[in-house]
Amino acid sequence: MHLLPEDQSPWIPNRQAGVMSLLRPLLLDVVPTIQQTAALALGRLANYNDDLAEAVVKGDILPQLVYSLAEQNRFYKKAAAFVLRAVGKHSPQLAQAIVDCGALDTLVICLEDFDPGVKEAAAWALGYIARHNAELSQAVVDAGAVPLLVLCIQEPEVALKRIAASALSDISKHSPELAQTVVDAGAIAHLAQMILNPDAKLKRQILSALSQIAKHSVDLAEMVVEAEIFPVVLTCLKDKDEYVKKNASTLIREIAKHTPELSQLIVNAGGAAAVIDCIGSCKGNIRLPGIMMLGYVAAHSENLAMAVIISKGVPQLSLCLSEEPEDHIKAAAAWALGQIGRHTPEHARAVAVTNTLPVLLSLYMSTESSEDLQVKSKKAIKSILQKCTYLPALEPFLYDAPPNILKHVVGQFSKVLPHDSKARRLFVTSGGLKKVQEIKAEPGSLLQEYINSINNCYPEEIVRYYSPGYSETLLQRVDSYQPLAN
Repeated sequence: MHLLPEDQSPWIPNRQAGVMSLLRPLLLDVVPTIQQTAALALGRLANYNDDLAEAVVKGDILPQLVYSLAEQNRFYKKAAAFVLRAVGKHSPQLAQAIVDCGALDTLVICLEDFDPGVKEAAAWALGYIARHNAELSQAVVDAGAVPLLVLCIQEPEVALKRIAASALSDISKHSPELAQTVVDAGAIAHLAQMILNPDAKLKRQILSALSQIAKHSVDLAEMVVEAEIFPVVLTCLKDKDEYVKKNASTLIREIAKHTPELSQLIVNAGGAAAVIDCIGSCKGNIRLPGIMMLGYVAAHSENLAMAVIISKGVPQLSLCLSEEPEDHIKAAAAWALGQIGRHTPEHARAVAVTNTLPVLLSLYMSTESSEDLQVKSKKAIKSILQKCTYLPALEPFLYDAPPNILKHVVGQFSKVLPHDSKARRLFVTSGGLKKVQEIKAEPGSLLQEYINSINNCYPEEIVRYYSPGYSETLLQRVDSYQPLAN
């Protein structure tokens, strides 16, 4: 067999147009199987990369496909829809080319086809077009796709249900208005009924579609909740499929973020504890939505933050902070811990006793941390420190913290020490008072005021004793001391 030299491979871009011009007449061949095979070949080429997809558009092949999509048998329709999907997936520009050649109306007609495979191919193409942006999604809606996609999720074929749910998810994600269109077509009730379907891939798509609807507004989130997805959705957090877990956590997060009432409803259903267990059972990005969900819940109120603490959320988040290699996951955990600890001294103590503060400090100080991780760690430290009255957790910061954080630490000591004699004694014996005397503060600064407040808690001679240079002064007094003559 004669092999082409490498530079003459038919896959090289300058050969594309040649391949397309050879395949195009085959789409009009009198033999149906040749038409289908030609369409499949085009689909595979277009699927391969965006250059080849663009060559399909430039070769003026789309109008022919659209025409045939309406006229031909089911095998050809599937192949033609596959080409449209393969072209449309690469970029908004290529998807727009499909819209411009009038494909949407024909694809929507295919959603009513008798053959489930044709419906599936059409739903897939429509989803890939809607995925890119709100304008393309709106074009799919305007073509009348949504009510038919909602009918498709009620069909018995699991593959068709999956693709239809995925397309509804892609349409809903861009804006509240588009999500509302999906809701108005009655999608929520049908999606909610399938949360416990045994097919993992279908569950992923169902949970994703509900998330994309719920994320936009309080009203939409409430509609999803009213479909009685709790506590049913919590069983998905224990699913064997990692992406079912992730999408279930994402759905709960998108509902929890909106209002304290929605968060409270999730907590009452056992959602906080279930998400915490889920975080403990997986690793990496699968954990991320759960971590964020806990942060959103805790941010709403003292009581909700306390619910996360009682469900043992803090040790789990601390674990993520120290063991996850990815900075963006550490940053989410830092943010969530800050939301829990910022409410009251009790909340701050719950975070401090897990030895989280030194970890946050080292992440903030590390030159290897991403900028986002440094910012989130610093913010979390400050918001926890400003409420923390648990002094054993604060004391290490006197030695390690940079000036901008040291200020907050000294501030907390200046609040607690005047009212706690036991803490005052401990502060001396642990070396804390000595360390405070070594801090160089600008005269008149807030830090200097805090130091003065601490010093005012002790007799003057004690403060002098622990001040730098005091031992020198004592030795000088020894040198100059004249013993009394007998």
